[in-house]
This record gives sequence, structure tokens and C-alpha cells, in this order.
Amino acid sequence: MIQIYHNPRCGKSRNCLAFIEQSNQEFEIIPYLTETPSVDELKILLKQLNLEPLQLVRTKEKIWIENFKGKTLTDDQIIKAMAENPILIERPIVVKDGKAIIGRDPDLIASFLD
Repeated sequence: MIQIYHNPRCGKSRNCLAFIEQSNQEFEIIPYLTETPSVDELKILLKQLNLEPLQLVRTKEKIWIENFKGKTLTDDQIIKAMAENPILIERPIVVKDGKAIIGRDPDLIASFLD
């Protein structure tokens, strides 16, 4: 089953969800701002995405700029920051068959869902 880590206030996330809905595949919406992934879940997502923790962070978010920007952080500290402040997690994330993408590009989403 497809999972989408979704923020309904984000246009890219809404577009990705609409694309998934049109695919006629079974999916689950994970409202990650209210059902925040744990540190362990984030580590799994990072492996599925094949990304380093900082690559999953929205570094232009106010919380990041005010609290973390310019600091030397370990991967575990970055992951903990995302778990404690889910708005920092890049979106939307689409998971299928043990792999994941950041679903901002419709062409990438289409090829991923096939």
C-alpha cells in the first residue's frame, strides 16, 4: 500500500495527493504534523529515501533558522529536531514497496507509482 506523509496546507502536498488519488491505487494518508513520526520511524524513512538527515529538513522554516541554523549537529540531533518539530520535515513523502520519494515532481511521482 502507498503511504503519503501529507500536510493539507501545502500546495505541493495537495497536488501529490490528488495525483495518487487519480492513480486508483490503495493509499493511506499520514498527517505527519499531528501523527508525528518517531525518531526510529524517521530513520526508516531516511533509509527508504536514501537521504542524509539534513537533506530531509526544511532549512528555511523559522524554527530551523532560529534554533538550529549555523550549529554543528549530529545526524541524531537533526532527526530528533524533526521528531520534535515535524514542520521541519520536507513534504510530501510517498512510500511504496519499501522505497520512498519526496513527491514534489509529478513526473517523479508517476514513475514511482508505476
